[in-house]
Amino acid sequence: MGNLRDIAGRTVCITGASSGIGKAIAEHLGGLGAHVFLAGRSEGPMAESAETIRNSGGQADVAVFDVADTPALQSWIAGAAEATGRLDVMVNNAGFGDMGSIIDGDPDTWKTMLDVNVLALAVGCQAAVRAMRATESEGNIINISSTATLRRDSGVYGATKYAVNCINGTLREELQDDPIRVTAIKPGVFATNFTRNVPREMVEQMAGAAGVTDLDFDDEGKLPQHQIDAVQRALTPILGDVERIAETVAFVVSQPIEVNIEELVIRPQKSMF
Repeated sequence: MGNLRDIAGRTVCITGASSGIGKAIAEHLGGLGAHVFLAGRSEGPMAESAETIRNSGGQADVAVFDVADTPALQSWIAGAAEATGRLDVMVNNAGFGDMGSIIDGDPDTWKTMLDVNVLALAVGCQAAVRAMRATESEGNIINISSTATLRRDSGVYGATKYAVNCINGTLREELQDDPIRVTAIKPGVFATNFTRNVPREMVEQMAGAAGVTDLDFDDEGKLPQHQIDAVQRALTPILGDVERIAETVAFVVSQPIEVNIEELVIRPQKSMF
């Protein structure tokens, strides 16, 4: 246990940090004393997370941009490393999901998934490696994949997550001689991603089983956080708490740098997929 690395004082970049998994990871690592750089599309929730992090002893900076904007993403990562003199953890969490039909699907939606889930993630990895090498940091790159990759019928969304796994494997080979580890975390159905990765009809069924009615879906098919929380509390065995994912990330990045945790599957007690 004495070889575990302290998270306090380390520089962490997290994309998709305005909600869900990214928000939970940011607040958890910030609570352990990290300097967290949060990136996302919604400033309000990230500002709240930043205040939570500062109140718990960490440091936080917020940036609002589209992760598919390559120059913005590269500049943000390089800027975090320059400001702190290091880059210890890069969490490529930003993702867009649509589990719909291929026959009836929207090609524009597929393009968005490819831009966000694959191309932006690859850019984030590349920029992070360059920053870690430039600052001579012992680093971890955490890429959020999905249990959709364990199925053969997960559509275009699953295909983008298969691509994430391929990027991870290639990076591991390229970084054999660097003090940089690459890990894929594959979540199952968790409270803040189930409205993204599960068909709306199933979301409605799950909410009904939890006694949550009059669902208030927004234009993107998502529920407000209080309804998600209510469903999660009632359906804990089949709908996981994203805090468990945050704890998993903390476990990975605290391991000795010579330990290579290639991938972890994390699911609730009972698996839907």
